[in-house]
Parts: sequence; structure tokens; C-alpha cells
Amino acid sequence: MTRFEDRGDRLIVWNGNSTRRGALTPELYQAIQQAVEMAARPDVRAIILTAEGGFFCAGGDLNALQERRALSIEERHARIELLHDVTRAIRACPVPVIAAVEGGAAGAGFSLALACDLIVAGEDATFTASYVKAGLVPDGGLTAALARSVPRHLAMELCLMGQPVTSARLQALGVVSQIVPTGQVLSAAHTLADRLAKGPAVAQGQIRALVAQAYDQTEQDQLNSERDAMAVAIGADEAAEGIAAFLEKRKPRYS
Repeated sequence: MTRFEDRGDRLIVWNGNSTRRGALTPELYQAIQQAVEMAARPDVRAIILTAEGGFFCAGGDLNALQERRALSIEERHARIELLHDVTRAIRACPVPVIAAVEGGAAGAGFSLALACDLIVAGEDATFTASYVKAGLVPDGGLTAALARSVPRHLAMELCLMGQPVTSARLQALGVVSQIVPTGQVLSAAHTLADRLAKGPAVAQGQIRALVAQAYDQTEQDQLNSERDAMAVAIGADEAAEGIAAFLEKRKPRYS
């Protein structure tokens, strides 16, 4: 069963559809949306997306997609937009989102993982743009994320061939943040969340927003955004503590 866990400084969304290798469900969409809304709380510092059953997410349920063939094009648009709403919510989240990927992420599961800010993967985990094998095309923002994350020819290879890529290959490209032994992925994700929780919350939020918008802005507009954010950050309490800690050769203590 998909479930939501509130641990104060972090929120955990468990994809519980283990009998179908974590295939997408309305319950998973709702849990992610709920987590993003709750991330507006000042005490929340990270969201972790993970799964029960040893497989992060197999993407769309082909039985459901088969039934969807009978819908009108407008109804199909609406169903796909539900997934896209989740992708947009993750990208707009005020705190970092960590994907803890055991087993693998396929199809829209790959899209969800790439929408996150940090990916921790098991050493045997694979990532697959499997749509083409069913005569389908990517959704969930997969092509946009791949275009930003990997060389063009690899993006084409992944989407046209539908073959899995290892976590090691994606780590070499800077997509996967960390690889750990199978069974230790969630623990490693919590370690990342611990580090985030000790950092400057406001600055982290500003950094996340700057990086997110950098792909869509001109260089001059991005320079202006960095100028504005930095001018505010310099005068904030976090900078006062961070600069003092650096000069005093101690660890900063952010509230």
C-alpha cells in the first residue's frame, strides 16, 4: 500500500504497488502531491521517494493503458496531465527531493526519478526508457530531463532502443548522485537528508530555484537572478552564521 511518512524534517513517500513492481497509481500521485504541499512547512528539509518490494517504479500499468485506448483524445490528455502535474510539483518543490532507487526505474518511473534533485541508486539498479517496446512514446518529462542530463546520442539510444542503462553509467554522467549496495539505498538517502537538514534552509531553497530556472532563462536573465538572490543572501542570518563559522574555523550552526 502506498503510504506517506512524516518524520518532521523529512517526508517519505512509499510506492507500495509492489505486486506490479511499483507501477503508477492515483494513490502515488496523491501521496507525492501531499508531500510537496507539506514541504512548505519550515521544519521540512527534504522529501524522499522510495518503494516497497525492491523496485522503485515500473511506470505506467499496461493494463490501464490498454483500457485507456478506448478514451477520447481529450480524456487521454487529461490522464497524462495527472502524471505531468506530479512531475511539475516535484520540480517546483521548495525543498530538495531525493529518489531512493532500488531495483530499477522504468518508463514514467524513470521520469519521476529524473524529476528529483538527487538520485541514490542500488549497485544493481537499472533505468529504462521502456516506452518504445510497447509502441509508446515518453511522457512525464522524460525527454526534457534526458536532454538536460545526458548527451544527445545517449538520450536517443535510451528512448529508441528501450534498453536499460546501469546506475554506474548514469553516475559517470553525473545523473546518479550515489551508488550503494543493494538494500542500503534508503539508509543512504536518509544520510543525504541529514546533511541537508544541517544546512542553510533558505539558501538551499534559493539554490534549488536558481538551478531549476537556469535551463529556461537567457544568460543575462540568469545573471540578474543570481545577483538579486545573492544580494539578499548576503544580508540574511544564514550568511552571518556561515561566514562567521568559516572565519572561526568551526562548523556552522543553522537554526
